Amino acid sequence: MPVIEHSTHRPSRLFNSGHWQTIWPALWPPPAAPPPEPERIPTEDGDFLDLDWRRSGNRRVAVISHGLEGSSRAGYVRGMAAALLHAGWDVLAWSFRGCGRDPNLLPILYHSGKTDDLRQVIARAARDYSGLGLVGFSLGGNLTLKYLGEAPDAVEPGIAAAVTFSVPCDLEAAARRLAQPSNRLYNQRFLRSLRGKVREKARQFPERIDTRDLRRVRTFRAFDDRYTAPLHGFRDAVDYWKQCGSRQFLPAIHVPTLLVNARNDPFLAPECFPFREAEDNPAFYLETPPGGGHVGFASFPPRGPRWSERRAVEFLNTVKPDLKCERGEASGQE
Repeated sequence: MPVIEHSTHRPSRLFNSGHWQTIWPALWPPPAAPPPEPERIPTEDGDFLDLDWRRSGNRRVAVISHGLEGSSRAGYVRGMAAALLHAGWDVLAWSFRGCGRDPNLLPILYHSGKTDDLRQVIARAARDYSGLGLVGFSLGGNLTLKYLGEAPDAVEPGIAAAVTFSVPCDLEAAARRLAQPSNRLYNQRFLRSLRGKVREKARQFPERIDTRDLRRVRTFRAFDDRYTAPLHGFRDAVDYWKQCGSRQFLPAIHVPTLLVNARNDPFLAPECFPFREAEDNPAFYLETPPGGGHVGFASFPPRGPRWSERRAVEFLNTVKPDLKCERGEASGQE
């Protein structure tokens, strides 16, 4: 029954709000990490993906997937990369379509269920490494969990473990949560960035992208109805959310996998805490610390790596030299 009852994360009492714990850590400069080695790989549909490698000659590599409107060079990605390098992992962070160094070539962008891109990144990593770990944040965590559970027999056999943080695994419930007045700041920030990408796409593909009244698109439901769903073959926003939310795929995961969702995460609705799935699947671990915010999980005092970085290393480093994971250690339980 791998629900981890007692998390080691202890947020500061001075910053006990989920909003503070989300915003404040994002303002910290990430720890120094070696500059990345960029690589661009072609996709099967004629587009490309931008990768950032950090190598130290290790025999294992961790593939990091960022969150909504992030990139491979986001601060929380660089912090995780530094922690993993220090712990004996090489690192491959990748940018979703439209989040890399240049605009992508096709009318489509990325979305919460586009696991074919993650699959190609993992295949690229597996060419050079026999042992792999996965780390995903928020939307990238949803991608990671969906990849592991939607076709478990097709998962890259070298993947030994995965860790995900702040995952909106019920996309419809999370969209409703973000539409609440208390989340207006985040909602506006994300949609402002997404609207900018739509305008850029409209310049590339004026016959495909209609930007009339774009400023009136002020919720994720409106954005996904108008752009995400039709561009990617879904009927509407609800169809997209239902097909791509990762919670439905958790029962089929067989790679040891940890999901950490803070109970005070302002982005996550109650439906994003899959206790039943963790109780029923011995390979799927759920940890729900009382604090941490959304992709925050700061350490206090703020010196050294974030708690989330130490937790990811702890879980992934249960991978032994033979690249297999011992579940008892992974769970943190006796």
